[in-house]
Amino acid sequence: TWYSPEAIAASMPAGILNFTITCIFIGTASYVGIFVAQYYGARQYERCGPSLWQGIYIAIIGGVILAMLIPLSGLIFSFIGHAPEIQECERVYFKILCWGAAPAIASSAVAAFFSGLGKTRPVMWVSIFVTAVNLMLDWLLIFGNWGFPEMGIAGAGIATVSSFCFSTFVYFMLISRSLYSKKYATIKGWRFDRQLFARLMRFGFPSGVHFFIGIAGFTVFILLIGRLGTVSLAATNIALNINTLAFMPMIGLGIAISVLVGQHLGENRPELAERATYSAFHLTFIYMSSIALLYVIWPDLFMKPFAARSDPTRFVPIRELTVVLLRFVALYSVFDTMNIIFASAIKGAGDTRFVMFMIVALSISLLILPSYTAIVYLSMGIYSGWAFVTAYIIVLGIVFFFRFLGGKWKSMRVIDASAVAVPPTFPESP
Repeated sequence: TWYSPEAIAASMPAGILNFTITCIFIGTASYVGIFVAQYYGARQYERCGPSLWQGIYIAIIGGVILAMLIPLSGLIFSFIGHAPEIQECERVYFKILCWGAAPAIASSAVAAFFSGLGKTRPVMWVSIFVTAVNLMLDWLLIFGNWGFPEMGIAGAGIATVSSFCFSTFVYFMLISRSLYSKKYATIKGWRFDRQLFARLMRFGFPSGVHFFIGIAGFTVFILLIGRLGTVSLAATNIALNINTLAFMPMIGLGIAISVLVGQHLGENRPELAERATYSAFHLTFIYMSSIALLYVIWPDLFMKPFAARSDPTRFVPIRELTVVLLRFVALYSVFDTMNIIFASAIKGAGDTRFVMFMIVALSISLLILPSYTAIVYLSMGIYSGWAFVTAYIIVLGIVFFFRFLGGKWKSMRVIDASAVAVPPTFPESP
């Protein structure tokens, strides 16, 4: 919700910069879900717990590195060059979020473990409770309700970090239960396994880089938009926040497809993996097409939460610009279904290097360099930047779709070949 134009303008750049750095570790640690899925499909259950713990060690490493960036926050945002009042908010928010990196990464690893087993309900319930905790703390700490101090953007940061810590605590309570500790070795598998860690880095690190570069491209884009003024930056942040909410179900289906592909390849049944991928694509396409239509015909539906506590006179130009930006979002979001589903499918097989190389090449050639040139050197304005974002996502979706059609992923595995199950031991699907 709205607190001030400066706070909402600063929240996205600082938050996404923090997430950009963190996501290389999140992407790597979360890849334990694919290891767990393939081990589960191969019925090597005792290897699932040790796989999880290698992801937790990555979380510890990531937390230390993010903490080392805290003293540099002032220099970072001075270099970016936003307005002084926005810079101050950015520094405060970024510092607080850095302290929450380790629990954020660890939570992602444990969530990936449960997803890899196909047990998504624990992830759902933890996410619901954590979101509720975050929202409550936001309401208390941002606006100073119920006697709490009014902390503004600092309160938002503290609420987010607190929710990460709560999430990690709940997840560790769950994996400590005998239901998981006996079958999957979630407790006794805590030791550092050099070979398994190296294997996770081999396949997971490209996934982390893919995640990092994808977010980094948008981070650069948002920072460039910040040069155009508070209205442009606030409208961009609102449009991206709106799309993020609608985007979450697609992310969930993408995770599900990575897991299903991993499990079916662990069973050595790629035909089932292919069938599941197309089913997920059809669902996401219908869903996102409906949302895209609403972006165009009823944009105010999505902007009401942002306008609720705003100054009407200051929000009018932001609203007018956001309406136009949502039309860009409507166009690219349909192609983003191809990006999410087909990239997730081939990553579930282990084709992470291709995904990484494509993200690096296309984000530089279609997003970062063209947007920088258009906004900084040619002064073409905000619409030019959004046009390049749209082109970037459209091309990504098409590239991953054709990679999936090529079928190379069907012969890939992230686990030892000896661990893959023999198909005849499983009944035929109806």
